[in-house]
Amino acid sequence: MTETFNPSRHSLPRFRPATAADLCVATPSVPADASNGDVLALFTERRELMTLPVVEDGRPIGLISRNIFMSQMSKPFYQELYGRKSCIAFMDKSPLVVEAGLSIEALTFRAVESGEKALADGFIITRGGQLQGVGFGLQLMNVVANMQAERNRQIMHSIEYASVIQRAMLRASDDALAEALPDAALVWQPRDVVGGDFYHVARHAGGWCAVIADCTGHGVPGAFMTLIASSLLAQALQGCGPRDPAALLAELNRGVKDMLGQHAGGRHGGGASLSNDGLDAAALWFDDTTRQLSYAGARLPLFVLAPGEEACRVLDAGRTGIGYAETPAAHGWPVQTMHLPPGSLLFACTDGLFDQIGGEREISFGKRRVQQLLLEHRDSSAAALAALLADALARWQGGQPRRDDVTYFCCRP
Repeated sequence: MTETFNPSRHSLPRFRPATAADLCVATPSVPADASNGDVLALFTERRELMTLPVVEDGRPIGLISRNIFMSQMSKPFYQELYGRKSCIAFMDKSPLVVEAGLSIEALTFRAVESGEKALADGFIITRGGQLQGVGFGLQLMNVVANMQAERNRQIMHSIEYASVIQRAMLRASDDALAEALPDAALVWQPRDVVGGDFYHVARHAGGWCAVIADCTGHGVPGAFMTLIASSLLAQALQGCGPRDPAALLAELNRGVKDMLGQHAGGRHGGGASLSNDGLDAAALWFDDTTRQLSYAGARLPLFVLAPGEEACRVLDAGRTGIGYAETPAAHGWPVQTMHLPPGSLLFACTDGLFDQIGGEREISFGKRRVQQLLLEHRDSSAAALAALLADALARWQGGQPRRDDVTYFCCRP
């Protein structure tokens, strides 16, 4: 008995690759010497039939489309003229014929190459050259869509779990921040589920250190870079300690270049490196006793607002990124030091904040707006400032897509 065609059928095997056999619908066929009258009677009796294979010794030689056949036979005198003639007169002599073991992916390409008729009229499925049944374009499209949706679901599940791991890496810094700085806030907003920004905050004897970093890329590639960079940062902290931010960046630069082989001309002159990735960073050390701040930055500036001052002081960062192929292995970033009176506000962020497009003129958010917000709400807590900035950025962004990861850190040491 013929199966009823259902274009939404998509029950596929779970533990083996899907093949054309999984789309096969058993169907009657007619021999090549059957008349058009026989085909007309069959289509009239079996209204669910959309196509009818024509066979010789069990091997398909053509396919009759119900729509085309019935359209022709409904013309005046066609039944009288063609009713007794062979059914091959109205069959497609070159239908798409595939073996049952053909993968769904390969079948999809074959169907597309065959053109519209394979999707509209279906295709023949054989096993060892013998007719097994037919498949339908809508059925194939539905299956492919469901397969792609399942793949996307699996990918997103993996990325979401990677986000759990990435957030777990940052948790120690969150705990250290709460212990070292009661009036502080750190916002981490990846553009995608995972991101290329990371941060490190740690309490040490006599003070605390903080690093805000923006690695090449965002999403999964950026997240991979954060794993590399945060691991190398931990090694650099063990090697040179937290008190000299410039030395920390220099050590991190050498580590990234060695890890990725990003030395100009190849490490041993053997040609260019395969990658050119790195990061921007702002590194801080604050001495609790002297209240001296030390800062070194690679393309990420630091904003300082001291009590009584009418404008934010901007400590400019070096213009050279960390770890890139063009960055010399011995490059040094200058360290800047200053005394911080009690109540001073520090603010550092990645460039995703400044570069976000929005507003009526669709321009970047920019540094000026950040400084203006800090000045207008200078008496607010760090947490309140962070929330105000998040709201301002969301309003500015409006319907524009998020361009990059956004991370920012503010505190009153």
